[in-house]
Amino acid sequence: MNKLILLVFLAILFSACERSGRGHITGVLDRPDAFYADPPGMVFIPMGSFVMGASDQDIAYSHAAVSRRISIPAFYMDETEITNNQYRQFVYWVRDSLARTLLATIDPEFLIEEDQDGNVIDPPVLNWRRAIRWDGLEERETLEELYLPENERFFRRREIDSRKLIYRYFLIDLTRAARRGERDTPRSEFVIERTTPVYPDTLAWIHDFTYAYNEPMTQYYFWHPTYDHYPVVGVNWLQARAFNVWRTHLLNSYRAAQGMPFALNFSLPSEAQWEYAARGGLELSPFPWGGPYIRNQNGCFLANFKPMRGDYVADGGYQTVIVGRFPPNDFGLYDMAGNVAEWTRNAFDESFYFFGSDMNPDFQREVQPGDPPSLRRKVVRGGSWKDIGFFLQVGTREFEYQDTAKSFIGFRSIQTFPGRDVMDRRRSGSHVYR
Repeated sequence: MNKLILLVFLAILFSACERSGRGHITGVLDRPDAFYADPPGMVFIPMGSFVMGASDQDIAYSHAAVSRRISIPAFYMDETEITNNQYRQFVYWVRDSLARTLLATIDPEFLIEEDQDGNVIDPPVLNWRRAIRWDGLEERETLEELYLPENERFFRRREIDSRKLIYRYFLIDLTRAARRGERDTPRSEFVIERTTPVYPDTLAWIHDFTYAYNEPMTQYYFWHPTYDHYPVVGVNWLQARAFNVWRTHLLNSYRAAQGMPFALNFSLPSEAQWEYAARGGLELSPFPWGGPYIRNQNGCFLANFKPMRGDYVADGGYQTVIVGRFPPNDFGLYDMAGNVAEWTRNAFDESFYFFGSDMNPDFQREVQPGDPPSLRRKVVRGGSWKDIGFFLQVGTREFEYQDTAKSFIGFRSIQTFPGRDVMDRRRSGSHVYR
């Protein structure tokens, strides 16, 4: 009997050795696929090196945009600016999450309290498969606090109070966690909680331009179907960051449900990534299409901006225009100059070009309560429909305060590429890793 047990044990042992490569190192088996499809609506930007900064001699501006060569790894970037309809999905998601949280007080089906294996989920999560009955009698009473009070309603219309649409999310302070003196600090100390109102400032069209009739844009721009594919504006830097946190959560929630590995985070581009992408692989060119001219060979303007004194319409637009109306650059990116200027994730500092790394340079600052206004500046790139041609140049740096929303500033997202190049998916020089 003992011999039989020994033989069975040896058989199991040899079987295990066979599965693990006959005693040789093979790495962990049954790993998920390393690559996934390109994100819809995004363009692959290959790694590269370029000269960052002003592309021509500008003595007065040279202290803030010193030219120097840097290198950038591969990433994805939205081919257009985020549109009203895309941002509206974020607003609706926040609205629906708040509604489900309220409705869970009268209907437990709006919460998931156990996973598929019967384990308790604490705290419970929202059940997004449960439909919301907005017009049900009991539901209307429960959701009343989401709506404007009666004394604030125009023409007695029952509308969502946009001030209630606040997104709560968490960040991880990896910079602090990487400090040598912080290695033994509890992980919870590096988690930063943030809350951000998500509804755009539609009044920006009025307060940005005095003595100008922009009331129709304030009333209709964000919600009217005509403007669905126009770039979203009136979004400050904090809202743009919150959008990217939500976008990451939205994708990874789906991938987790499908048993797929998480995707890398979405974020605003650094100003180095933005400029590299805007140049489209062209060295020392002042504009995304090359240059030095801002018209094509037929005399047509190549972007939506303010081409002449008092004349906003010579380029075919008056204020913002539908995204992708003008030709893309060589990377396939639209509106990298004009239409709306774009937030980047970097804090603005005149000397950043001197102290920033030459390897994917980045400079971020988490503003604390009580910090002076100068620390709240964020880099804005690309120029807009109300700017002259100088601000459309790829090397021009501007700034705006992070809690300020403007009718001429929007944004687009990037996602770091997980690897070296898309071609690595198809072939490898190694005889082992094919």
